[in-house]
Amino acid sequence: MNTGYQKNRLWIITALFLALTFLVTAYLLHIPVPATDGYIHLGDALLYLGASMLPTPFAVAAGGIGEALSDALTGSLIYALPTLIIKSCMVLCFTSRRATILCKRNLVAIFAAGGICVGGYYLTEAVLFHNLLSPILEIPGNVVQVAASGAIYVVVGIAFDRAKMKNHLSAVLHR
Repeated sequence: MNTGYQKNRLWIITALFLALTFLVTAYLLHIPVPATDGYIHLGDALLYLGASMLPTPFAVAAGGIGEALSDALTGSLIYALPTLIIKSCMVLCFTSRRATILCKRNLVAIFAAGGICVGGYYLTEAVLFHNLLSPILEIPGNVVQVAASGAIYVVVGIAFDRAKMKNHLSAVLHR
């Protein structure tokens, strides 16, 4: 098999993850938070899934760009660059080098990525609003977001592991 075809397939699958991450973040249970022009969403579940299935640079592109595009195209443009950085860092907590999606590292990564998300947006809002106290009000919403995304990731990860989705993905990439 020509590695050019494999690379093209990897880019196509990455683009699909990017598009799904964008759609889930932007439109599926997209709950606006008027006080900060931000929103609560479940796109992190797709980010975690992509980070568990795609090689790291591709997962960073899918998750970081997918969620930053959501900010840019749904009225939260001011958050697009911080989101790109925060979400890309969250991806780095996960590994795709295990046989299953739900390995010990990826289960621990849910909490590490959640901490990066909550801390990253606290710092972002503290800088944007020149206030260390008002971003504290956003922490509960961010915790709910990462907890819900983590729970969805675990449920989908169990289903995908039972269906041997990583094996199927590998087979598609190496045909």
